[in-house]
Amino acid sequence: MKWKRSERLVDMTHYLLEHPHQLIPLTYFAELYNSAKSSISEDLAIVKGTFEERGIGELVTIPGASGGVKYIPTVSDDEVREIIQILISELSKSDRLLPGGYLFMTDLLGNPSIMNRVGKVFANIFKDQQIDAIMTVATKGISIAHAIARHLNVPVVVVRRDSKVTEGSTVSINYVSGSSRRIQTMVLSKRSMKSGQRVLITDDFMKVGGTMNGMKNLLEEFDCTLAGIAVLVEAEHAGETLVDDYYSLVKLHSVNEKERTIQLSEGNYFSKER
Repeated sequence: MKWKRSERLVDMTHYLLEHPHQLIPLTYFAELYNSAKSSISEDLAIVKGTFEERGIGELVTIPGASGGVKYIPTVSDDEVREIIQILISELSKSDRLLPGGYLFMTDLLGNPSIMNRVGKVFANIFKDQQIDAIMTVATKGISIAHAIARHLNVPVVVVRRDSKVTEGSTVSINYVSGSSRRIQTMVLSKRSMKSGQRVLITDDFMKVGGTMNGMKNLLEEFDCTLAGIAVLVEAEHAGETLVDDYYSLVKLHSVNEKERTIQLSEGNYFSKER
């Protein structure tokens, strides 16, 4: 079957978008579309120009026999500010206040459109680094972890509070919860990670950083390296935090249960050096 250029462009674009950060040999497209490599190169030049003009991402060409083309998702600063403002607008609604000063966030974490954009924002930070896996703690951080993983094309590792028979043999650690100062437990299957991996950890909310610090300690048990920390919402904290090198999109300053007000601002995404 001989493909028309318009058909190749549509199918090629779809394939690239579905396989971010994956090196695809030009021979794959040439054989798939029964076309010369020169024609494929011309097609990719069109896709590359469109991606860059529309802010969809970068198309990197790697020369040589073992080379090919790789799609890297990117977002502009304007897009990042837009999603941050959406999050602030949603989280500022007074009906999100729960007893104890907590915020109801489950609907946002379950919104695929918002989470997809959040994942792309965090993936954009680490697009030039080697990331082998995304780690989070069950359950609320799972949707963020999968969103980031989708744009970096890496697996998700879910840490649990207790052992499950379906996990097989596990590694467990005790850590100190940053806010309550209580001893808690983290459990992870031994099959979840390989030694030497670089891991990005993430969660939906961070106050003092006890959970993040626990995951850092768990990485050491697997002889893995912390590649970065991504947090959807961080809470302003008067004392010292247990982690200091992280990225956040939103910062929670205060809640007033009596007046039912929530004070939020932009997180540290733009203030940190990258």
